Amino acid sequence: MPTSPVKTRIPLTSFGHLITEVKRQLFAIEPPASVELTGLRKYFNSYSLQGRRNCVLATYGIMLVTATAFFMHRQNKKEAPKDCTA
Repeated sequence: MPTSPVKTRIPLTSFGHLITEVKRQLFAIEPPASVELTGLRKYFNSYSLQGRRNCVLATYGIMLVTATAFFMHRQNKKEAPKDCTA
């Protein structure tokens, strides 16, 4: 049976954890320290759970605003009066 060259140190509870371990062990890619993250990278990053959560919340917020604007625009078209020739 083939074995993986990646030796996990933590229980892999999600695909994201697996990718992080592969990056760390095979490619020697370490996440940046929290001091190195500045600007928006501090709040929207893929290294911390809070950063991932912020990305998800921003995505859902953008989708909600877009859907709301679409439905409001559609309602305005329905309420617009037709050509009134008197």
